[in-house]
Amino acid sequence: MTGKAVAVVLTLLLISAVGTKGKALPRSAVELRCQCVGTHSKFIHPKFIQNVNLTPSGPHCKNTEVIATLKDGREVCLEPTAPWVKLIIKAILDK
Repeated sequence: MTGKAVAVVLTLLLISAVGTKGKALPRSAVELRCQCVGTHSKFIHPKFIQNVNLTPSGPHCKNTEVIATLKDGREVCLEPTAPWVKLIIKAILDK
């Protein structure tokens, strides 16, 4: 490969890595790894959230994962330690 081709490939990889922050990985039939590669901690108004899935830590992943499905279909991994996310988790657990 020439130097330009290597630079193009590395740039494309960098762009794809930047776009993954806070996104959930696609789900498979058997979950053997963490689904969140990064988390989103900024407030999302509840009117934009359709569903929230709480996955406790376990053998598949050491982290507690909170994945919100937005009304536009996107899935966003939320930071479980953010104060507003803690309120959502509490509301889910109290149901």
